[in-house]
Amino acid sequence: MPAFLLAAGGAMACPSHSSQVTEPKPKWHSVVMLVRTNQPVIHFYDKLNPIWWFGNCDEPRAPAWYRPGKRFRNFTWYLRNPFEDFSNYVIGISDKQSVRSGRYPTRISNPHCGWNFAVSHRCIVYLPFWDYKHGRFEFYFGWRERGNFGIKLNFRQAPPNPPSPDPHEPEPSHRA
Repeated sequence: MPAFLLAAGGAMACPSHSSQVTEPKPKWHSVVMLVRTNQPVIHFYDKLNPIWWFGNCDEPRAPAWYRPGKRFRNFTWYLRNPFEDFSNYVIGISDKQSVRSGRYPTRISNPHCGWNFAVSHRCIVYLPFWDYKHGRFEFYFGWRERGNFGIKLNFRQAPPNPPSPDPHEPEPSHRA
């Protein structure tokens, strides 16, 4: 398919392998991916309309968390997700129940870093997905866990924020 989508995703640091016990690799398994219940009605003729491909029927307005109080937030939301309907519903299978198979079929990336490969299956169509994550670098290409197509190439993902201390948890006591 000639269309590509730059997708945004969250950052997560890879765990340090020097201090952890090696876990066995999970086995290849399949998961049924159900259709979201809050999904808008999408008709066949919508998928044939190239103008509809540029929309975002799931979130046509910017959500509250996106650039609160900034000017042009709905316009920049549209620029951030210009082919949302195309990637989800024209070349994607987000509006259909499917089966996804892999070692981590419900995730985009391997939680232990490295490669993640998965395949989404709908009727006679098999849609591949490749992801590689190492440190602050992440790359993926293919149909993600919900059936939408995406591409990501990120060299400098921000490390996750350290967890803030729980105010209800007592301070650890230090004994001499």
